[in-house]
Amino acid sequence: MNKIRLKFKSVSDIVGSPGLSLLVLTDEGEKKQITIIIDHPTAEQMKLRVTKERDLETSLPEVMWQLLTIHVDLRLEILINCIVGGQYKAIVYDQDTLTPASISIGDAVLLSLVGDVPLYIDESLMYRQSVSYQEGSAGIAIPVNTLNVEMLEDAMKKAIEKEDYELASHLRDEMRRRKMESR
Repeated sequence: MNKIRLKFKSVSDIVGSPGLSLLVLTDEGEKKQITIIIDHPTAEQMKLRVTKERDLETSLPEVMWQLLTIHVDLRLEILINCIVGGQYKAIVYDQDTLTPASISIGDAVLLSLVGDVPLYIDESLMYRQSVSYQEGSAGIAIPVNTLNVEMLEDAMKKAIEKEDYELASHLRDEMRRRKMESR
């Protein structure tokens, strides 16, 4: 399997969606980006590490990482390998034993930030899900297959209100596809 290394670029709140935030990751050359919807508490933890407004040496993630690396020779990698039901899925694994463990996407990126653990995405997934990265862009494109059902329903309602029936049809088709997959 081919994989592409990702870089953390930003995390921000989604206007009108309390409790959710948007994470932007790019390839190393900053040509392509993926956007990932994560929960607000995890986003706040990421923001603390990026802004470095506080000393985090005694925070649980940093303390646990320090203890692990003192007692175990770790060579970890994280791989984002698929999307299921609108959610990116990731595994963290030991490079020596290849022993995998599933990890939530938000926690995977947080672990990458805390422990400087390399973060990768399956190459075919990156090409399917990514859009061109443009620094300072006012808007961010989010693939429809990464939205949860509630967000799809809300987006479809807004598309109908704006009389954008083509978009509403596309959103309806995505909801139907998911219902078929869940059977």
